[in-house]
Amino acid sequence: MPESALSTRDRRRDETTKTLISLARRATAADGLNGFTIDELCERAGISRRTFFNYFASKEDAVLGIPLHADSDEADEFFVAMRPRTPAGELSPTLLSDLAALTERRWAALEFDRSSAEELMAAADREPRLVSHMLDRHRRDEAKDILLVARREGLDDDDPRAAAAVHIVGHLARVAVPASLDPDNPRTFSDAFRGQLATAQELFASQHPLPPRGPAARTTAA
Repeated sequence: MPESALSTRDRRRDETTKTLISLARRATAADGLNGFTIDELCERAGISRRTFFNYFASKEDAVLGIPLHADSDEADEFFVAMRPRTPAGELSPTLLSDLAALTERRWAALEFDRSSAEELMAAADREPRLVSHMLDRHRRDEAKDILLVARREGLDDDDPRAAAAVHIVGHLARVAVPASLDPDNPRTFSDAFRGQLATAQELFASQHPLPPRGPAARTTAA
């Protein structure tokens, strides 16, 4: 397929995605999730029901702005391939920075701005169960990312270092979201996120190692 045709298709997909998200959020804010059907949403967007499910797994995902991106696996595999040549089981020195880059790439794909945030908050105010759906989705995505980090680093699936990496980067990203939407201090998500990362790195670098646990610690204390 010619590059120009591919670009046109991608632009059309992006426009349809944005339209469905906005329509779903406004409909939810007005009438709740049960106040409209997917068929009604599709009619307003000028697409078929079958097309809708090429974009979103559910009505709730449309409201939350979580599309079915065909390039998500590609981004994950690129993250795995970025690992420098380090022995399996030994954490690579670029793990956190590469995980942060993956987070930024995912966030950029969402195209979440102040207007989008206002529509989402209005929908969540009208339909509190969206919060439960959001938390459930977050837990599932976080579990997948822990396995992704473990695979990249050659760790066991339950290695606490994989979970710690995902939890730390994920928390800093969540803190960066409202910071990037602050009208009194306009910043991009990337700027806010990298600022949070730099602060965390400075904090950890300035701290002494934690004392050992167990009998050795008690002996030292005595």
